[in-house]
Amino acid sequence: MPKRDYYEVLGVPRDADADTIKKAYRRAALDCHPDRNPGDHTCEERFKDVSEAYQVLSDPQKRELYDHYGHDGLSGAGYTGFTGVEDIFDHFEDVFSDFFGFGGSFRRGRPRRQAPRPGRDIRKTVNLTLREAAFGTTKTVHLGRPGPCPDCGGSGARRGTSPETCGTCRGRGQVAHSRGAFVLTTSCGDCGGTGVRIPEPCARCEGGGQVLEEREIEVAFPPGIDDGVSIRILGEGSPGTMGGPPGNLLVTAGIEPDPVFKRDGDDLVVALPLAFARAALGATVRVPTLEGETELEIPPGTQPHENFRLPGLGVPHLRGRGRGDLVVVVTLTVPRKLSRKQKKLLTTMLEEEETEE
Repeated sequence: MPKRDYYEVLGVPRDADADTIKKAYRRAALDCHPDRNPGDHTCEERFKDVSEAYQVLSDPQKRELYDHYGHDGLSGAGYTGFTGVEDIFDHFEDVFSDFFGFGGSFRRGRPRRQAPRPGRDIRKTVNLTLREAAFGTTKTVHLGRPGPCPDCGGSGARRGTSPETCGTCRGRGQVAHSRGAFVLTTSCGDCGGTGVRIPEPCARCEGGGQVLEEREIEVAFPPGIDDGVSIRILGEGSPGTMGGPPGNLLVTAGIEPDPVFKRDGDDLVVALPLAFARAALGATVRVPTLEGETELEIPPGTQPHENFRLPGLGVPHLRGRGRGDLVVVVTLTVPRKLSRKQKKLLTTMLEEEETEE
């Protein structure tokens, strides 16, 4: 069965702003929440549909992809939606907490135990020259990120001591509050949601278990990389929590403007200033390339903005063999001052042209 339009699911226009979309989702999610409709599979499916629609429309990148290509564009980008209702709660806990006006989660039955969570990705931008981007280069990325404290091994407890299970939440990290037909869970105030308490904190990390690490990572940029393309380095992001895996490091290439060449995909464009006489009579000229200079034959009668394509002298293809082309665009130069002889020659030529007309 084909999926319904996400805007139709939430009942909002296609130009709705973020606040309108969030309010529509809260209203729809509260109406069809599984805890308010126990055993009603239709309401549970409706709850999944509105949550999926909100996840896409509240994310600017997913929304732009959906607006342009619809559901096929999302699936092509690897988006698969939610695996179940609990997955929805994990993603939108901040939205559900708004139902009650303070932090917590709008969940059914019992408090959610703390689960391993992956660390956040770290993003860095590295500037490259056009030649570095064309032929590839290696750059050192300086990274400051949290890491396990070497004094306590990440436990947060002073050496020789150990964390203790929190007596208030009994190690679950959350406490439950009844609200009629619902159960609201909030982070335990005594342990901060970790499920453990540290009687004697580590002096170096002050009980946090982490300190800032300064690292240097060598990042290899392949030949032909373009502006805005990111390289993913697995496991070099922020550390996870509760035993979760670390995030990744995303290094984005920022290509600096070049004073000679303009990049057009894998082609390079270069302007060739040419005197009128050379354009009219033809000439052999030298033009710049990424590797130096090469000769180019300019035929007689070359016109302004006429271009010549030199195959294989552009940027290497990022995902394949070969290179783009060098496109030479002719621009005519007009002298600001002329000698008497030059003036006489040009005047004679002009008179001949007027006679021919």
